[in-house]
Amino acid sequence: MATNRHTEAVPAAGAEADPDRSDWGYSTVLWSVALAALGYLAFSLWGGWKDVAAAAGKVGFFGLAVALSLSLANYGLRFVRWQAYLAAMDHAVPWCPSLHIYLSGFALTTTPGKAGEMIRGILLRKRGVLYPASFAAFVSERLSDMLAVVLLALLGLSSYPPARPVVMIGAALVVVGLAVLTSTLPANWLRTRAGGTSRMSHALRHLLAVLTQARKCNTPAMLIGATVLSLVAWAAEAWAFYLVLGWMNLAVSFPSATFVYAVSMLGGALSFMPGGLGGAEAIMVGLLLWQGIGAADAVAATIIIRVATLWFAVLLGVGATTTLQGARR
Repeated sequence: MATNRHTEAVPAAGAEADPDRSDWGYSTVLWSVALAALGYLAFSLWGGWKDVAAAAGKVGFFGLAVALSLSLANYGLRFVRWQAYLAAMDHAVPWCPSLHIYLSGFALTTTPGKAGEMIRGILLRKRGVLYPASFAAFVSERLSDMLAVVLLALLGLSSYPPARPVVMIGAALVVVGLAVLTSTLPANWLRTRAGGTSRMSHALRHLLAVLTQARKCNTPAMLIGATVLSLVAWAAEAWAFYLVLGWMNLAVSFPSATFVYAVSMLGGALSFMPGGLGGAEAIMVGLLLWQGIGAADAVAATIIIRVATLWFAVLLGVGATTTLQGARR
């Protein structure tokens, strides 16, 4: 009986928040995107606009369209996974509004650890999805992404030992995360300490509710399905990177391109910089230099693929956010 009391306490607390407030974060979206864009503009200027323009000319409109399409495939597969997480927690949100909400989270991808994407929870709360459930979906999503990227990074790890620490840290975080979400020990520990009335007990009840929901998203069957979706999703963007390099007449094999892309994404995530900005680009350029690619081409290829993946997602997110904000007025 104590378990039910603790888990039911969270919805009541969540209900105190006003999901209809008009300042749910639109200004935060704009400031986040603006600051990140300024930083990226500085990086682009450092790389040299002429080199980037020349590389973009080689890729062409068709190449860019293909890269953007593969990015859309990435977002679509991740959304299917997101819907599966919500359904596993008994929150069957209709696909169209759920997709709109999911895309809006991309507007805050340029926040440390993509934590800003949790703003989806505010929008989902209006549809009856309590905060512990939306946060559990967010945590499960990040864990699934990291698992997929670690697996993809293994493709070329043996050929570049210096990348091993980054991959091993990512793998360790995945193992710890899965252990916490699938074992009964953390939940039991929280349950024994969440019975008081202090702020700490209240926080522990919230954490217990999140953990309880997250376990539903990480059953063996869910893990297998989510991992397959994540692998295909991130492999799609790695393929886009490989194609961009090919269109630039840079001889890099698909396994090597996948390794470079995966390690860069992993390093950017572990840096906890907004959207991995700076960290992901530095690693990508460095690994391309290791592949024997010239500095100008390495920077140009990095900028092009990041525009076609990260910044394309941000653009879609800002569009979805603007539409939602307008509908609320």
